Amino acid sequence: MSEVKIQQVKGSTFAARGWSNHWLIMDAPEKGGGSGAANSPMEVILLGLGGCTAVDVETILKKMKLVVENIEIDIIAERAEVHPKVYTKIDMTYHIYGRNLPLAKLERAVKLSKDTYCSVSAMLKNTVEINATIENHNTA
Repeated sequence: MSEVKIQQVKGSTFAARGWSNHWLIMDAPEKGGGSGAANSPMEVILLGLGGCTAVDVETILKKMKLVVENIEIDIIAERAEVHPKVYTKIDMTYHIYGRNLPLAKLERAVKLSKDTYCSVSAMLKNTVEINATIENHNTA
């Protein structure tokens, strides 16, 4: 079982602690009544998605014995206009830097993450369109 605790700090600022015992601060933007002091809960969802797939892709590429120097993921999301303002589309661009990186293997790693391993992606995929693009940055 997974367990987290959410504690109000002040106004719309909340501290969250997960089972790993690490703290995360969340806040509403100023226009939403918060102080804008931290990521919003909706940002945290995208951060979780990006972090989940980044770990998967790095692990898969390492198992493929590819020399990866850096992975960056840019995420752009669209939300519904009316409440609840859920994500309706998420575009992810994977920038993968390394030597002799065959695009087919990069595509395979991203697909495995998206379709099999990333729990966050699995939770979102039935309610939001998730697209992935790969930018292969070969350094040699």
